[in-house]
Amino acid sequence: MDTLDLFETTEAGKQPPKTPPAPPAAADAGDFLPLGDYAERAYLQYAMSVVKGRALPDVADGLKPVQRRILFAMRELGLGASAKPVKSARVVGEVLGKLHPHGDASAYDAMVRMAQDFSLRYPLIDGHGNFGSRDGDGAAAMRYTEARLSAFAELLLAEIDQGTVDFVSNYDNTLEEPQVLPARLPVLLLNGASGIAVGMATEVPSHNLAEVAEAAVALIQNPQLDVNDLLRIIPGPDFPGGGQIISSPETIRDIYSSGRGSLRVRARWRIEKLARGQWQAVIHELPPQTSSQKVLEEIEELSNPRVRAGRKELSAEQRQSRQAILSVLDAVRDESGREHAVRLVFEPKSSRQDPEEFMQLLLSLTSLEGNAPMNLVSIGLDGRPAQKNLKEILAEWIAFRFQTVTRRSRHRLEKVEARIHILEGRMIAFLNIDEVIRVIREADDPKADLIAHFALSETQAEDILEIRLRQLARLEGIKIERELGELREERGTLLELLDDTGKMRRLIIKEIRKDAQRFGDARRTLIEQAVTASAKPAAVLDEPVTVILSRKGWIRSRTGHGLDAGGFSFKEGDGLLATAELRSTESVLLMDDQGRAYTLPAASVPGGRGEGVPVGTLLELPKGARIQFMLSSGPEQRWLLASSDGYGFIAGTTDLQSRVRGGKAVVNLSEGAALLPPIAVAEQDELVLRTLTGRLLIYPAGEIRSMARGRGVQLMALAAGDQLAEIQILGEGLTVPGKRKPQQLGKAQLAAFRGKRGGRGKLPGEGR
Repeated sequence: MDTLDLFETTEAGKQPPKTPPAPPAAADAGDFLPLGDYAERAYLQYAMSVVKGRALPDVADGLKPVQRRILFAMRELGLGASAKPVKSARVVGEVLGKLHPHGDASAYDAMVRMAQDFSLRYPLIDGHGNFGSRDGDGAAAMRYTEARLSAFAELLLAEIDQGTVDFVSNYDNTLEEPQVLPARLPVLLLNGASGIAVGMATEVPSHNLAEVAEAAVALIQNPQLDVNDLLRIIPGPDFPGGGQIISSPETIRDIYSSGRGSLRVRARWRIEKLARGQWQAVIHELPPQTSSQKVLEEIEELSNPRVRAGRKELSAEQRQSRQAILSVLDAVRDESGREHAVRLVFEPKSSRQDPEEFMQLLLSLTSLEGNAPMNLVSIGLDGRPAQKNLKEILAEWIAFRFQTVTRRSRHRLEKVEARIHILEGRMIAFLNIDEVIRVIREADDPKADLIAHFALSETQAEDILEIRLRQLARLEGIKIERELGELREERGTLLELLDDTGKMRRLIIKEIRKDAQRFGDARRTLIEQAVTASAKPAAVLDEPVTVILSRKGWIRSRTGHGLDAGGFSFKEGDGLLATAELRSTESVLLMDDQGRAYTLPAASVPGGRGEGVPVGTLLELPKGARIQFMLSSGPEQRWLLASSDGYGFIAGTTDLQSRVRGGKAVVNLSEGAALLPPIAVAEQDELVLRTLTGRLLIYPAGEIRSMARGRGVQLMALAAGDQLAEIQILGEGLTVPGKRKPQQLGKAQLAAFRGKRGGRGKLPGEGR
């Protein structure tokens, strides 16, 4: 079966026919079509309808079909920039009834967006009434609002009657509509576009008109310019609401070169000084897709969070964010209104706070800073959707503009030549007025006799016959001659324009600069590289603390060291598992029974004399895991990590630390093996290993290999059924279990148990 091309064109620049391709002949005489073939054709028709009929803008005029139809319908209704506005419902009805047979909501929504100065950089419709707000408020019903075209819309519609674009039949073949509008500037870049089609999407940001016009002029003058050259003129997007682009120039260049990427955008603010040394931060510009209402809702969620679905209490992140925001922010209010489009006021808890750190926290926790995606996808002059870079968009619009001006010039040339032809006939009539009257009076066929007598064309003869006799008598040769001279001069200019590419280029540049002078304005969005905001941890008071962990996994902290463990209270059936004495600025290390290590800042552990919180709310423990050990030490401390199967290794504190709540796997435990209590060791220490059966082995800690993770090396050879029960650091003596009572072994007795790492060791009786 032949492959179907969704965007196949019959001629350059023309869209494919609306009728689906004829199905292949059936294999037999029956009227059957394989289901796969039918599904493919049906899907292709649907995809073509969405891609080219709804979602993607055209690079020529920067509009989607519904937008183009709304503007054309309003022009046909005579709703120019100086006309009296009419009800939006009338416009929507005109669009639906004649051009766009879809729902009225979709047409009105598109119309509303074209009237919003916070959605489009250069609105195409002048809306009267409630057309929504940047805070997400919807527009009033179409029966209440009124609209007319904006002055800027003239750039799209002014030349539509001058033969500049092709017209096609509407949906029921009763009227004609333009395929594209003859845009005098690259509106796709000026107002941007957003849409989701089948298998593709577009997200084109708005740009500054003066910059885009100058870049177009530069590219017309020198087609060899590349994206880097154009970015010297267009440094980046210019959003309707302003804001600041903080991405690096390299990132911006890569996005405009590839046609895809994401910019980092943040709000703009100022610090206002108040009486008695107080101050407040005022947000006056917001990033795209961010509203004052959205920011206020985020602040409310941060300061008063709700328990997430499936959990019984707030997560650690929620508590930390709440603590961070409440520790610095005293109040926030929205003072936006007629005088200030955006004015969000943030009051700090204390005037002694650093304003920069205050704003960095707000930027990092809210949508005051975020990403603005870019995906420069549009339908090109060849009728195919494609992702284009900055130069390709401008180059295609320039080609369209040359085509438009050429067609406009030819159309005007035809009008001029037709008028010259008529005036030349009238001049003949003027010079022979008496003879013309005689021929008309005496001829049976005046038209044929005039043509034969004065060598006129049929058009000239018809024009003379349609003139009233008194008008013919009053024809003034001077006026005819003057008009003929002006038209012949214009014809010469048009012929030169069509024959001389240089003159055509100069005319287009002149028109672009004239439009830029009329509609251009100052840039709103600041482009200045900055570091992405991140919430700095709140300052922690450096003081001694004791972290207390219970056997059932409840954790808390108490201020001070040397606390009496007998004074600790626990839930019924629970008791003390471990304590760790450290500074509040340090972190405590935890290990579970599966060999994973976790790092928990002491400052994040709830304090007070209560029972604390489950450690699982501060960490992300694997299913079935239980915290078994708690450690605290300096960064240079080394730990012996061993398991009951006789294997182990030495790891440093940094090897155990983890930045994530889920910790990291450190000890690989074999099936049935248990993790022994970690031991702080030094290179010169001697270790005593004891098995369940009482065998002892002594050797230096230096014989054990250092590793960051794993199972380790064999510490002691174990007999079948035996396990490693305990490891100690050798002191002056050693107490071991006996048959009736513990035995005390001195230095002389311990010498018999010394050996090499991996040995079997000896029983105390064998060592005498």
